[in-house]
This record gives sequence, C-alpha cells and structure tokens, in this order.
Amino acid sequence: MITSEKKLKELAEILRRGNSLIITETIKSLRDEEPFEGAIGLLVEFYNDTSDRSGLRIVEDFLNDLKDKSVRTEVIAEIRKPWNSNTITMLVSSCWQSGLDYSGYMADMAKIFLEGDYATAIECMTVIEESVRHSSRKRKDEIIRIVKESPLSGMNDKAILTRELISILER
Repeated sequence: MITSEKKLKELAEILRRGNSLIITETIKSLRDEEPFEGAIGLLVEFYNDTSDRSGLRIVEDFLNDLKDKSVRTEVIAEIRKPWNSNTITMLVSSCWQSGLDYSGYMADMAKIFLEGDYATAIECMTVIEESVRHSSRKRKDEIIRIVKESPLSGMNDKAILTRELISILER
C-alpha cells in the first residue's frame, strides 16, 4: 500500500461534493490502482454518512472485491471505530466476501462478535469459520478462551450463536 496525500485529498474532495456519478466512476477507477493509505477510511466514512443507495452499493462492491492483502489492516482499523452498526456489519461482511485471509485477525473478530449486534455477530462468525482452516490449535484455543471469558458471552440474544462459534473453533 502506498502513501499518497494528493490522491487522498482528491478522493476526499470527490466524496465531499456528493455527485453520485463522479463518486461511482472514481470508486470504480480505484480498482485499477495500487491501494493507497487512507482510501478505505474515506470510503467507510462516506458509507457511514450517506443515504444514497448507489453510493452505498458502490462502496460495498468495492470493499467486497478487495484483493490486495495490504488493505486488511486498514479494514480492521475501520471495523474498530464507532461507526453505526450497519457500517460495521458491512465491513465485517466484506472480510469474508473479499476472499482475503483474515485468520491473523480472529481475536479482533471474536471481540467484535461479542460486542456487536446480532447481524454483525453472524458476519464475524462467518469470517472466523473461514479462518479456522488457516489457524493452529493453539490459536483456536486462544479465541475460545476470549469468548468464554468475556462477560458478554451468553448474556444476550447471541447465546446460541456463541455456542455455535465455540463449536466451530473446537473442530
């Protein structure tokens, strides 16, 4: 991932202006460029703040199609921010839909699973389930411990989902 203040400023200005057609074309063109630091954050902020369906969809499609491993850290950083629940759910969903390996972020996904709403928890469970095959027994046991020791574990409408997550990790 490269650092480009110029590209970042240009993207921020395009998103700020709010012209749907230009936003769509700009985001589509990002697919053909080398990823630059901060772009994901700007797109997520735009997604979180917009109600424009086409804008929402183009950001979702872009994030779902990420293929460069270098963006995983930025995606996880955005998931940790206090966005609205729909934005968090979309971001977690993009992790498994992109096909990138997020096994190194299973602890993050477990925490988001515990803290998030039901829809987010389901998406986290999917990411973890996809990551299990790339993880050692030791790593899986660590995630089980995180889930079991959490005061949020089993105390809400996600109790059955939590037991299923533990079952997936015990395999």
